[in-house]
Amino acid sequence: MLEGLNQPTETLAWGVLLHDVAKPPTFEKTDRIRFNGHAELGAKMATQILGRLRYPTHTIETVRDLVAQHMKFMEVRRMKESTKKRFLRQPIFPELLELHRHDSQSSHGKMEAHDFCKAELERLPPEALRPIRLLTGSDLIEMGIHEGPKIGQILRQIEDAQLEGTITSEAEARALITTD
Repeated sequence: MLEGLNQPTETLAWGVLLHDVAKPPTFEKTDRIRFNGHAELGAKMATQILGRLRYPTHTIETVRDLVAQHMKFMEVRRMKESTKKRFLRQPIFPELLELHRHDSQSSHGKMEAHDFCKAELERLPPEALRPIRLLTGSDLIEMGIHEGPKIGQILRQIEDAQLEGTITSEAEARALITTD
């Protein structure tokens, strides 16, 4: 994988080096060889390794997220629309997609998930990935909803509905709140 990189960012290079770091401790042979949980454990290990090397927090967090999410591509076609759009809109997604491309090409050669994500990014306009907020926390407080975690939950519910394409207006957002 490293040989295939062409002037990678520092975080992508570390992501390539560490994305499978947890395969040895998660190795399991059942009906076939498995590495259950290697992405999650790998993220912890990458954090520890880069922390010991005294890398900046931002670098550590980016590499951690690359390692933690590198297996999500297996599920991308089955994700809810809102989950898929949140996945695609992450600031680290270009590096994550590049990591996935190298991982796929170096192992099984199947590029369907990679090609699907690229096509989705080309198909979806920016406002489909990051819709304009229909209501704010202040709007919810004015509607009589108390401050606290409930506000965040409702705002996420509204954004989910926007990302799913089931609501497009402030009136629909308000109706969604009152029906729940």
